[in-house]
Amino acid sequence: MSTTDDRSPARDVIADGRAVLGIELGSTRIKAVLVDDAGRPLAGGGHDWENRYEDRTWTYSEDDVWTGLRECYAAMAADCEERHGVTPTSLAGLGVSAMMHGYLALDNTGELLVPFRTWRNTSTGTAAAELTEALGFNVPLRWSVAHFYQAVLDDEPHLPQVAGLTTLAGLVHRALTGEHVLGVGDASGMFPIDPATGTYDADRLARVDALVAERRSGSDLSSLLPRVLPAGREAGRLTADGAALLDPTGTLRAGAPVCPPEGDAGTGMVATNAVAPRTGNVSVGTSIFLMAVLEQELDAVHEEIDIVTTPAGDPVAMVHCNNGASELDTWAGVFGRFASALGHEADADEVFRVLLHEALEADADAGGLLAYNYLSGEPVTGLDEGRPLVLRTPDSRLTLANFVRAELYGAFATLALGMRVLDAEDVALDVVVAHGGLLRTEGVAQRLLAGALRTKVAVGESAGEGGAWGIAVLAGYLAHADETSLGEYLDTVFADAESTVVEPEQDDVDGFAAYLERFEAGLAVQRAAVDAG
Repeated sequence: MSTTDDRSPARDVIADGRAVLGIELGSTRIKAVLVDDAGRPLAGGGHDWENRYEDRTWTYSEDDVWTGLRECYAAMAADCEERHGVTPTSLAGLGVSAMMHGYLALDNTGELLVPFRTWRNTSTGTAAAELTEALGFNVPLRWSVAHFYQAVLDDEPHLPQVAGLTTLAGLVHRALTGEHVLGVGDASGMFPIDPATGTYDADRLARVDALVAERRSGSDLSSLLPRVLPAGREAGRLTADGAALLDPTGTLRAGAPVCPPEGDAGTGMVATNAVAPRTGNVSVGTSIFLMAVLEQELDAVHEEIDIVTTPAGDPVAMVHCNNGASELDTWAGVFGRFASALGHEADADEVFRVLLHEALEADADAGGLLAYNYLSGEPVTGLDEGRPLVLRTPDSRLTLANFVRAELYGAFATLALGMRVLDAEDVALDVVVAHGGLLRTEGVAQRLLAGALRTKVAVGESAGEGGAWGIAVLAGYLAHADETSLGEYLDTVFADAESTVVEPEQDDVDGFAAYLERFEAGLAVQRAAVDAG
């Protein structure tokens, strides 16, 4: 998956309009990846952004979406020019991915009625509980239907103007194509999908409409939700307005076919070739989540487990934790500044490398230390808000190595609690493929994650490309969907890909188990900290 060094063939691909573009709007970065028809990256660009906590709501401004999109594309085009001496004038395909879930309510002109409420918000507890009971299906706090129904329960004044609901990927896709549509994987984070029809569950839609009708008339949820399409189906074409939005220079022409917009969970599955039953992947970023492709339905409804789908529509059990590596990233910034104050400048990657390797020298149970990475609420452990904490007892061993291992374990602990549910349901995974920025430091997070999950963990060379590459692959699949399934297509894309697989080490398994026991007991302190304000 490494970028090609032979510029002449790459130049021809780009100049002839045979390249495919993938864009993903992640939690901290908007990224664009241009690939050839075999999925090999040709150029890339990015734009950093951050969510904001305004009026007790986690959000991104709409202006930041469009500004970030343009700057991300411009960075990719500049990289393309520098590497290959050419910039794209046309594309063979295009795809957009973004953070799943949340609340984006549109009026009849497609304008946002209220600021984007992201997946990180946990203010929908009443709605999620009522919907879960009414539907006999776990509706997590962050799902779009929970946000919509909570707005109904709160009688929010914007509701009479709502003409459509979508996700962040759906919003950008609509701006580029004019189409109100979603890929099935992203749609499955808005409302439950019926595996038999590949679209929203009609019976459950009727039940929600009945609940809404008790409080207000004229809100037909099925008319508000985007149309659902599986991977391989064309979801519109890049319009002239869409091309100008991406590339205000006017170099990029309209007309490229666009694949169904997908969520970051779906593109993570594609980027790790984990779309077949008994495969799973873990994404370690601002949030951390595991996707397990199911062989059969679960026996019961579990509030810790989301049931979503692959981009092809196959059922997936998802353990989603709102809090991932952000707190560790903050601590890396502290240590980086300390090194700088001592006169030793180091970039962020070097700071992470040193810190993570230090964790390998730690006690297996992190020396009795505890770390909570809860910057926001955490539904898996029943917390509406979070307070990052580091705890230790007087007899614990506070060393740098133990501190870093405690922070790494803290990033994995809530995920491990959710995985207990899948273990009890006899969900079997042959291997878990991990991806995300924390995996760039080879051999540390991967090893400790294997111990935490008690299973083999693989890291492939495509892991660093992430969801932008994954959605580019889905856009490339448009030209092949009539002849092959998504799984078969991915097998060809990954035919020569290499990966590193590690087995769990018994000391890490035992050490993490001891840590997790303390972590569960210490949740009482976390709750007390939230109650204290």
